[in-house]
Amino acid sequence: MSEREPRPTRADYTAWRTATTRWADDDVYGHMNNATYFELIDTAVNAHLIEATRGDIRGLPAIGIVAEVSCRYFEEMGFPEPVELGLAVERLGRSSVVYRIGLFQCDGDQARAEGRFVHVYVDNTVPAPRPVVPVPDAIRAAVEPLVRT
Repeated sequence: MSEREPRPTRADYTAWRTATTRWADDDVYGHMNNATYFELIDTAVNAHLIEATRGDIRGLPAIGIVAEVSCRYFEEMGFPEPVELGLAVERLGRSSVVYRIGLFQCDGDQARAEGRFVHVYVDNTVPAPRPVVPVPDAIRAAVEPLVRT
């Protein structure tokens, strides 16, 4: 059995954004529902792409579809504290991008959770099943600065 990767810190991420938590984000146990983590992860990636490309990424000839998403939980989070989302690119391939998203709360240096999010780019000009295509130049330019080695 391999050792678990170390808990990420703020230094592991390149781009940042803050999200407001809502009362409805917490479950009956008083901490953030797992579905909310995935909403935040998705929002962090796509908001960055929209801002960096200065356009509607849904209208590009090639779009990123989610091929994989996961989350490692380290410490509880919840309302009313905001969530700081750190974003980094683990791998930029020919037709895919692997993101890591750190979720932080209350000024701590260690992530309370970390998401992994994989976009695979497909042709947006044809109906499903859409063929896999290269990452568009505009997206590549938006994510290259986030690559962490």
